[in-house]
Amino acid sequence: MTAATLFTPKITPEFDEMSADAGMADYTLETDGMEDDDAAEDELMAEQLSPTQSAQFRKLQKKLRRQVSWAIRDFNMIEEGDVVMVCVSGGKDSYTLLDILLLLKRIAPISFDIVAVNLDQKQPGYPEDILPAYLNEQGIAHYILEKDTYSIVKSVVPEGKTYCSACSRLRRGSLYGFAKQIGATKIALGHHRDDMLATFFLNLFHGGTLKSMPPKLLSDDKQNMLIRPLAYVEEKDIIEYAKLKEFPIIPCNLCGSQTNLQRAIINDMLREWDDAHPQRLASIFKAMQNVAPSQLADRELFDFEGLSLDRDDNERLFEGDNIQAGQTDSLAEIGLPISPKTQTFSPKFMSNKQQQPESDKASEVSRTAQKIPTINPVV
Repeated sequence: MTAATLFTPKITPEFDEMSADAGMADYTLETDGMEDDDAAEDELMAEQLSPTQSAQFRKLQKKLRRQVSWAIRDFNMIEEGDVVMVCVSGGKDSYTLLDILLLLKRIAPISFDIVAVNLDQKQPGYPEDILPAYLNEQGIAHYILEKDTYSIVKSVVPEGKTYCSACSRLRRGSLYGFAKQIGATKIALGHHRDDMLATFFLNLFHGGTLKSMPPKLLSDDKQNMLIRPLAYVEEKDIIEYAKLKEFPIIPCNLCGSQTNLQRAIINDMLREWDDAHPQRLASIFKAMQNVAPSQLADRELFDFEGLSLDRDDNERLFEGDNIQAGQTDSLAEIGLPISPKTQTFSPKFMSNKQQQPESDKASEVSRTAQKIPTINPVV
């Protein structure tokens, strides 16, 4: 059984702990002033609720759960019996991914396992105790891999260049190998919709290619399958979710301290677009899912050279009033007609008003002129 047919979570209505007791439905307070006391008490109880008990959190969690479920279903990301290795960096994205996948694991109609894996790259000042403490507190099976990729990145990247590319390649190689070592069938990464859009524009502006991060990817050596279950999730929702969940965020000090990163510039551009035109990013992402190769210019993706006419014998005359031919001698020399025929403009292309007989138009004008306007009385 595959996720494409099965991964529609069995969601049961969640119990609202703040709802009134059904047995109290008919109880009516008659004491004066009690309404104000009740309002004050409700306000106090709302203040005492933790962020994850609020209606706002439940609504947001349901939205993320639904979007992740759709992505898993649409791209068949998780199948029966999968062991999903969730790469956790300590950032908001990977925390959210892990949290939502664990939630879906409990309610999904298929059985799969989750293991969290973190690569400690030995960056100076990295708080190596935070992530293991969180994973242990949550009872999440995990591995912490220790490898000094920081020194390697610093030694191979020239001064003034960004570290992201070299860092990600080293990290990816280590995680790919470990996934195969432990028998993980899928590697889940925390990239979201806005990451995919930013990568698209980075490649468009600086790489000369139309490509992005796919929701699902088979590695070049065909040894690992990558999935991005947050592909439909907006970054602003992840920011809000991480804030409400109070995840112990660990910032990346290796590349985060570098200025003028092109990805950061692209992200700023996307945020400005989202503020000014709320549906623009959604439209761009939809375009990434609706590619028309024949309307682009990739000769390997579409056979432009092999295009040929396949005309029939039906002649369609120009629909219009007249055709003026100039330099008729040259036209005749080429073998083209000197006086091409025309035909009357087809009624099927005319608007309803154009097709109306003159008598109908006159009667319509008469009815309009005789119509008595209705005046709303002022009470």
